[in-house]
Amino acid sequence: MNGEWRWAGARAIGTSHLKTATPCQDYACAKLFLTQDGPVMAAVVSDGAGSASLAEFGSRTVCIGFLKACRDFLIRSTLDDLDEEVVWDWVDAIREAINQKAKTAEARPRDFAATLVALLVAEERSVVIHVGDGAAVIRREGCDEWEVPSWPYQGEYASTTSFVTDDPQPRLEVISIEDRVAEFAVFSDGIERMVLDHVSKTPHGPFFDRMLAPLKSSVAETVDKALSLALRDYLDSANVCERTDDDKSLILGLRT
Repeated sequence: MNGEWRWAGARAIGTSHLKTATPCQDYACAKLFLTQDGPVMAAVVSDGAGSASLAEFGSRTVCIGFLKACRDFLIRSTLDDLDEEVVWDWVDAIREAINQKAKTAEARPRDFAATLVALLVAEERSVVIHVGDGAAVIRREGCDEWEVPSWPYQGEYASTTSFVTDDPQPRLEVISIEDRVAEFAVFSDGIERMVLDHVSKTPHGPFFDRMLAPLKSSVAETVDKALSLALRDYLDSANVCERTDDDKSLILGLRT
């Protein structure tokens, strides 16, 4: 493994949204940052709250704002310098961007409510940044087992969680992994029940093994666009839609 990355990602609208003629409220993106200290892989997924009228714009703002914050930080710093205080600055900047959009739309910030689950991976250190549900799972180099560094958050009531727009502030988790991560997946809560065991709080390893297999045989140097399209078809498939009617996002990556 040379430290570079190959990945695929997709999102798909949930059948419940199709029935109500509402848009997909998930957003997902990934980027490889080439820094002076080596490559840093970034993947981020956001799920707009179903009760928020402008949720699709909220999730997009969260993801794009997060990657912008990553870029600006990595221009002058390394991932070793990233701590919770810096991440709070990122979250505050995203919240301010949402506030500005809310003013323009004559809406409330909570109308843009959205979660945030992200993973940053450098050579020997990774960081999970998490607000709300959805999750990132990782497999360390040399290990067979998958793990969930930050578990999806569920509030006191069914189907409730935390959002970036929460007042006075969201419930933020920043988890550092001082080890070499070889493979990962980042996903929204639309597929949580399919891929996580909420009783034992463990990921369903065979699912991720199966999903990563095509990437391992791919010859793409960075993002595999063909596999991303195939992944979208999978998320849209009857097999998946029979098990969840929510929007679904999934980013898969491996170190090459």
